[in-house]
Amino acid sequence: MLFKAIGYNWLVNAGPALVKTAFILRLPIKGLVKATVFKQFCGGESMHDCDATMKQLFDYGIGSILDYSVEGKEAEQEFDHTMEETIATVQKAKGNKQIPFCVFKVTGLARFDLLAKVNAGQSLTHEEKAEFSKVEQRIERICKTAFDNQVRIFIDAEESWIQDAIDGLAAQMMQKFNVSRAIVFNTIQLYRHDRLAYLKKSYEHARHQGYYYGVKLVRGAYMEKERERATKMGYTSPIQPDKAASDWDYDEALKFCTEHIDFMSLCAGSHNENSSQLLVQLMAQKGLANNDERVYFSQLFGMSDHISYNLSAAGYNVAKYLPYGPVAAVLPYLIRRAQENTSAKGQAGRELTLITNELRRRRLKQ
Repeated sequence: MLFKAIGYNWLVNAGPALVKTAFILRLPIKGLVKATVFKQFCGGESMHDCDATMKQLFDYGIGSILDYSVEGKEAEQEFDHTMEETIATVQKAKGNKQIPFCVFKVTGLARFDLLAKVNAGQSLTHEEKAEFSKVEQRIERICKTAFDNQVRIFIDAEESWIQDAIDGLAAQMMQKFNVSRAIVFNTIQLYRHDRLAYLKKSYEHARHQGYYYGVKLVRGAYMEKERERATKMGYTSPIQPDKAASDWDYDEALKFCTEHIDFMSLCAGSHNENSSQLLVQLMAQKGLANNDERVYFSQLFGMSDHISYNLSAAGYNVAKYLPYGPVAAVLPYLIRRAQENTSAKGQAGRELTLITNELRRRRLKQ
């Protein structure tokens, strides 16, 4: 029923505004959201709530990537809370095979407008310099905790007009903490036409500076927003001209990473069967063991279980992104999941087809 609902564009377009308004007006809508999209895509409202789901996944050999999915905040105390919560996920992951990675978004630790100003190379006021220094300190505290506990951590990718600032912070952290293995991972969105070149450039920088490069490859989650902003502001869109170009660059990135796996670690975040199969083939060609710790496959919780469970059953390293947080606070994440999957050819349509076919198969089997 949920995936059928997501297939209606008008509902997905109108729903987020209606839900946000309902929360602002304190209407009793939390229960409905929690029982539907939240239950499908999130592990719970707290880290403790995720325990049962993590165990269920790990019973099938699938790890969890604890993701405190609160973003878009503005106050310093909120940023400090997100930092402490992320550090707590790292501490929980120490020596815990159920949690192979942790993750954070820089917008959970900093004002978006501040990052945009840094990204644009604009001069910061004295107060803004002090504010950005706190951002750097938060990120370093998280990454140092990850290093001290030998827990690998992802820095998520975001919108293009703040991504250069994020990339710079990620490179600093990798250079400082990826001394003997990849602990800190940056994220590259291959639906951008410039990211394959950036991947190669980043790897060369790591080799030249003598640190291991950690990367999570994804296609991306901000396509419509990116195109709308480019059109509105009159600059060339950073988005690929079509899906085929995104797929090509993604697969080329997989090839590049496996060719240079001796000096880097890779997490392939993908819901694409062909790309997943390609990585399996590339690993075999390279002579890598299925469970080589430098290569992971990853999907979002609540989606593409057919990829996750089959890869795990074949002995590959697999982890699901497991977002958590207060229902109202994770709405931006839930809205993105719905908006990027509205078309019949999108992920929701594919999930619905798979579920429908499996239900039919089971009925016929009976």
